[in-house]
Amino acid sequence: MYPDQDEVRRLIDLMPASGRMSTKIIPKPQQSRLIETPFPLPWNQGARPIYINFDLWHELSREERDLALLRTVCWLTGIKWFKPDLYQGVVVAGVIGTGVEVAQGDAIGILVSGGLAVLAGSQIWRKTRSVQTELDADEKAVKVAQRRGYDATDAAQALYSSIEKVAEVEGRTTLNFSELIRLQNLKKLAGRSAVSVPEGVKKEF
Repeated sequence: MYPDQDEVRRLIDLMPASGRMSTKIIPKPQQSRLIETPFPLPWNQGARPIYINFDLWHELSREERDLALLRTVCWLTGIKWFKPDLYQGVVVAGVIGTGVEVAQGDAIGILVSGGLAVLAGSQIWRKTRSVQTELDADEKAVKVAQRRGYDATDAAQALYSSIEKVAEVEGRTTLNFSELIRLQNLKKLAGRSAVSVPEGVKKEF
């Protein structure tokens, strides 16, 4: 039993179904971050944890908390290591090919197959760590919030506000590169700016 179980239940109800199935909210009062989740690695296939310091959490307004949680859930559920696309196919082919070459004792074949697997795997890693992934999570969170009764503009504004408020309650005086780009994109979504994030920036990581 813990004092914030009612808030946890409310947040679970707020989540999309995919979030309820694949994530787990865990109170962690000792952490310095308000909300934190480890980067989901391919070999960790269990429920993805979302650690929340509820002492800091209640410094945010309800709208800011809702969008901060939805955004985290959308980011987590958006990272899929095993889905059919070119890079995943190359990784699988490379791993299988490496196994075959090892069995046959072909050193050159092992190097080529293993190199393909590593190269494709690095491309997947870069993609999941890119600014585009961060922006996609924000935009998906706004859409989920609309299904929970929020106006799109209000949801984008609440998420924008939550980024700044989280930095404030964590005692950070500056925002990182990703947060600054997210703020610009959310300004556009909220109708506060006509300036879009350049495509080249979205590929940064």
